[in-house]
Amino acid sequence: MAAESECSSSDPMNLLVNASVGMWFADISISGNPQPPWIAFFCILSSRWHHFVGYGSKVYLKKGETKMKQRSNTLFIVEIAVFTALAYLLDLASGFIFSRIWPQGGSVSIAMVPIFLMAYRWGIKGGVLTGFLLGLLQLVIGFSTVVHPVQGFLDYFLAFSTVGLAGVFARGIKNALQANQKSKWMTYAVLGAFIGSLLRFICHFISGFVFFGSYAPKGQPVALYSFIYNGTYMLPSFIISAVLVILVISAAPKKMVNYQ
Repeated sequence: MAAESECSSSDPMNLLVNASVGMWFADISISGNPQPPWIAFFCILSSRWHHFVGYGSKVYLKKGETKMKQRSNTLFIVEIAVFTALAYLLDLASGFIFSRIWPQGGSVSIAMVPIFLMAYRWGIKGGVLTGFLLGLLQLVIGFSTVVHPVQGFLDYFLAFSTVGLAGVFARGIKNALQANQKSKWMTYAVLGAFIGSLLRFICHFISGFVFFGSYAPKGQPVALYSFIYNGTYMLPSFIISAVLVILVISAAPKKMVNYQ
């Protein structure tokens, strides 16, 4: 009877196993046969088998989740590096072409496209980090125009980092893609591109107003000069970038929904 009490449990699986093993153990006792120690051990082990299986399953699942998380982090770092380099090359090419039109910096560029894609693929963290690293590359090895440390921070670090805030629409885009709602995800993509471009424009506008006022034509307000100067390249950059982002997502929609 002591062996039966050790096997008892309120768990339904325990009750089922204990009942079967206990009945068999009782039959042996009634028949007058001796009760070897291994029988009691078998009874206890049988009543607890699912605990061992459950623990093993949890350990296996935890290891699998850890491995998937490590793989995801590695992929994130690799894509950040690749998309940052791509954005820099695109901006560098446009700088060569349009440097005479905007001599104080700025150009019609599609450098924001990789930032938008990272923002929609990985969320705000992916977009902001890609934009920040792009600004860093421009300062370190690019043809940057810096007349003051604050101006350099505004025009490069802050301006391109804010582009990544388009990632606020990442969840909406993924949900719409999964639901096959084309017009909805396209709307979110354009809104994200608009907000990211607008925030970047504001940074450039403030920088131009504060640090480049001397370049304004005589008689023209500095604020109007900064608005026109930065607006003439930011507006077409936004339009072109938004169109390209939609085309890229349309070509590979599944690539946008697998990551947070």
